[in-house]
Amino acid sequence: MTINNLSEKERVLFSRAARRIIPVMIVLYTISFLDRVNVGFAALTMNADLGFTPEIFGWGVGIFFVGYFIFEVPSNIVIEKLGARLWICRIMITWGLISGAMAFISTPMSFYILRFLLGAAEAGFAPGMILYLTYWFPAEQRARLYGTYFIAIPLASVIGAPLSSWLLTFNGHLGLHGWQWLFIIEAIPALVAGIAVLWLLPDGPHKAKWLTSDEKEVIADCLRRDRARTHVDAQHSLWPALRDPRVLLMCLIYFTIVIGLYGISFWLPQMINQQGFSKTETGWIVAAVYVVAAIAMPLWGRSSDRAGERIWHTAIPCLVGAAGFIGGAWFGSAPLIIASLGLAAIGTYVSIVPFWAMPPIFLSGTAAAGGIALINSTGNLGGFAGPYLVGLVKGMTQSYTSGILALAASLVLAAVLTLAMRALLARTAARAQTNES
Repeated sequence: MTINNLSEKERVLFSRAARRIIPVMIVLYTISFLDRVNVGFAALTMNADLGFTPEIFGWGVGIFFVGYFIFEVPSNIVIEKLGARLWICRIMITWGLISGAMAFISTPMSFYILRFLLGAAEAGFAPGMILYLTYWFPAEQRARLYGTYFIAIPLASVIGAPLSSWLLTFNGHLGLHGWQWLFIIEAIPALVAGIAVLWLLPDGPHKAKWLTSDEKEVIADCLRRDRARTHVDAQHSLWPALRDPRVLLMCLIYFTIVIGLYGISFWLPQMINQQGFSKTETGWIVAAVYVVAAIAMPLWGRSSDRAGERIWHTAIPCLVGAAGFIGGAWFGSAPLIIASLGLAAIGTYVSIVPFWAMPPIFLSGTAAAGGIALINSTGNLGGFAGPYLVGLVKGMTQSYTSGILALAASLVLAAVLTLAMRALLARTAARAQTNES
């Protein structure tokens, strides 16, 4: 079943559902990603104020993902059992409070502790949203919808870059540093949105008050047909899914992608600032890079859906991102360095769109909740490795070059592993069909 074979009623219903759900999800994920990476802009003055070295900063931003990893799978299983509405509300309010508390760090240890707690609080949110879309839409629509939803990642920087650079100018207001105002003010949307989720995000079509009983049944029937078609060789139980070679390979692919993604997300402001730009100019340059990424992501998702293809649509942007990192390390002029790093960011961000359309092909039910969470949490350990690696190398060499080249190598490996995933999926599907016959 493809989107072109849906009945007119089904097309209207899914379009209507997307208009009601996706904008809310974009807002929530934008807030989430902003609170996760705004420390990159805070560092422009926070590191000097608190005496943080590049190694301390790299360790602090990375330890977020340790807390994230530990609590991710349990949190996503709770979403499957309790429902998205209440659990997402809990997640957002908790992380909003902790993110605001970041304004009062004074030592490396307080920095580490709050970043770890922020990761623990946010665990389950991103994979929960990916799982949530499987409750609403058939597989052939998901890359396009992921592409639209994931624009929240660059959108967080489009909004956050100029906002954060502006908040840094509040230095001395009411006795607080600018970076302290940044954490306090940017924590407020998470608290407000967390409460709003209770009214804006139904647990699924069966709980949506804006759907009639007949419309709910139409969606349920379409999704049943979709699952029957796409899950011939799917895992449905939790523990077998967590040992599935396809899940484990997806963990490794996402790990290598995320090394590049967060390596650039946390360090791009400082890399650009080092080229001689002011903090305000840095904010607008970073925002411009992510505007392009925000445009490219849904377009790439549409391309993946039209082609019904995920593997090359993941591998190609990984290679483009790697080329951008290599250019950032190779060129000597500021415009070429910025253009190359912008290309690296765009390629890396675009790659996650078709990537996340793959797991629901072979995971469903509780297996999807646990498997997607395991992929996300294990992969996000790359968010520890990437920023820390860049910070470590920067502290040792006083240059970003070697760290940037390591990020490029990681994306090349991601592309190779993605192509290996193609063979594994084909082999597993063939084995399942043989067993059925």
